[in-house]
Amino acid sequence: MNLQNTDLHLIDVKLDELRPTQLTVGFREVNAKREHWQTLDKKGRAAAIGSHWFPAVLGPKGRYYVVDHHHLGLAWLHEGVPSVKVTVLKDLSWLDTTIFWRMMEHNQWVHPFDAVGERCAYANLPKQLFGLDDDPYRSLAGELRVAGGYAKDTTPFSEFLWADYLRQKVPSARVRKDFDQALVDALAHAHDPDARYLPGWSGVVPTAAQSPQSARSAQSGGAKASGKGKKK
Repeated sequence: MNLQNTDLHLIDVKLDELRPTQLTVGFREVNAKREHWQTLDKKGRAAAIGSHWFPAVLGPKGRYYVVDHHHLGLAWLHEGVPSVKVTVLKDLSWLDTTIFWRMMEHNQWVHPFDAVGERCAYANLPKQLFGLDDDPYRSLAGELRVAGGYAKDTTPFSEFLWADYLRQKVPSARVRKDFDQALVDALAHAHDPDARYLPGWSGVVPTAAQSPQSARSAQSGGAKASGKGKKK
């Protein structure tokens, strides 16, 4: 294979050989993707595999480091899918390990943070998708976006940024034992002014003289006013 000409080419790669570029996923989302897969017939499964391309970077020793679709890849791996289509974003296989990871981070292609939001060494990244851990707050962040808590955004790893924010707002016991209530709690905080640094945030920006509490009150009052003229 001429590695210098692999950029943007589609190739078949065994799913269990893809190297993750993050340490965690939300198992709740993985399970949802497995359930969807199980509803597909043979033709539907073939179409799904053919239409989902896994973006990856070719790294040292010819390993493919996947930079997206970790949830889907893990779900399919559990369901016995042998290989997937990979599009190579960049060939960095000729770099030494230190420079390789420096370039991965520079391009925002790696997220080396564990299930409690702590940064880890690159050596701690799992060797295959089966090694990904569960971060319930990543599941919560994903469901929060679906529920309208924030807008879809192209910022890399945006759901993980929201997951770290929600760690401070929603007790972990609630996320694990009563996910529906945890989602209600998350929605209550999603538009708070202190979340305005997050990608996709859609709350009310406080003025210099406005406290976060008064901004929340203003947002609540605006929502009530917008519903006054509506017919029941």
